[in-house]
Amino acid sequence: MSERKPLTVSALTDYIKYKFDNDAHLKDVHLEGEVSNFKKNVRGHFYFTLKDDNASISAVMFRGNAWKVRFTPKDGMSVLVRGYVSVFKVAGSYQIYVEEMQEVGLGNLYRRYLELKEELEKKGYFDEGRKKELPAFPKQVAVLTSATGAAVRDIIHIINRRYPLVKILVYPTTVQGEAAKEEIRDNLRKAGANPENDVIILGRGGGSIEDLWAFNEEMVAEAIYHCPIPVISAVGHETDFTIADFVADKRAPTPSGAAEIAVPDQKALHRDIDKMKVSLFDSLQRLVDRKRKTVEELRERYVMKDPARLLMPFERRLEHLRDNLRILSPAHKTLEAKKNLQHLEKSLSKMFAIFLSDKRRSLSLPSDKLPFVDPRRLMEKGYTLAKKKGEIIKSVQAVDTGDRLEMEFFDGSLEVEVLSKKEKDRNG
Repeated sequence: MSERKPLTVSALTDYIKYKFDNDAHLKDVHLEGEVSNFKKNVRGHFYFTLKDDNASISAVMFRGNAWKVRFTPKDGMSVLVRGYVSVFKVAGSYQIYVEEMQEVGLGNLYRRYLELKEELEKKGYFDEGRKKELPAFPKQVAVLTSATGAAVRDIIHIINRRYPLVKILVYPTTVQGEAAKEEIRDNLRKAGANPENDVIILGRGGGSIEDLWAFNEEMVAEAIYHCPIPVISAVGHETDFTIADFVADKRAPTPSGAAEIAVPDQKALHRDIDKMKVSLFDSLQRLVDRKRKTVEELRERYVMKDPARLLMPFERRLEHLRDNLRILSPAHKTLEAKKNLQHLEKSLSKMFAIFLSDKRRSLSLPSDKLPFVDPRRLMEKGYTLAKKKGEIIKSVQAVDTGDRLEMEFFDGSLEVEVLSKKEKDRNG
């Protein structure tokens, strides 16, 4: 090695920058290319890459010029820019400093992106009605991303911090390059077939449209659409939108954001539990106070001071029911029937005695007169009874001459023969 004094990195970079800045061809450059990896920072500066099929160049457009742009640059868009080329000393790289920008058209990738988006939207892949709800308290989260990238570390860290009860199952997945789309599809199918998985996080960090293109493939969209468990898409940065974002059940702006929406926050849960405890205690205290007041009011009522009064209506009712039961009981009815029968027997005996006495009195009056009408007493006075063939003769017409009659006296009888008869004149 020669004895020449070496240059510093700064000196070499300053020399190269000097060359760029003094090259007339680089002071006013008109450049056409496709926008890639577009970013707009909080100050309003644009950072992006311009590329064609064979090369690319970094570009920056400061806020003073960016606010004049009347459209929103997007990845895949073809633009015409005017600016100057210089060296960014800190990075040691050259870039174009854009002062003006015009839209030319859509790049090939962006055109394919829009065509597939329109096709899948017509098929209903983006319909909100078919999207599945995320579980409130998942037991296992499947993570599909690069096993060595920052995204998987962020997801694991945030999930363990927010909800350490959940299990994390990582499916190492290639998320960039030609083989990425098939590996993403296959791992989505594996994760969806595992019954222990409750939710899937599919994601990667930011990048250009080329870096994220695997998530714009139709086979990946179909795998997400047919996945039986909810899928959270977390691809790129917040401003990056891929087909996977539209098909997924939930989109997160970043992988870290996906971890936050996939699981609950244990601190928030503790706060909610504490609030519920306080609310429950307050509700219970109010209930106890109301019940205590009710008890105090009941104590002041006369029925509580003299409980016997409370029973009096029931006792009277009970006595009334007992009386009714006693009256309606067969024994009581039998006893009443016996008493009624005895009463009837006494009444009948009394009535029969009165009847018998009346009959005796009615019979005693004629018997007193019998001696006066007794035929024998008349016969003692000289009267006789004439009988014909045993029958008493009451008229002379009942006797003919020659009839034999029996004459009965008070002390005997005679048999006579009718020799003649003489009838009295009826007229007198």
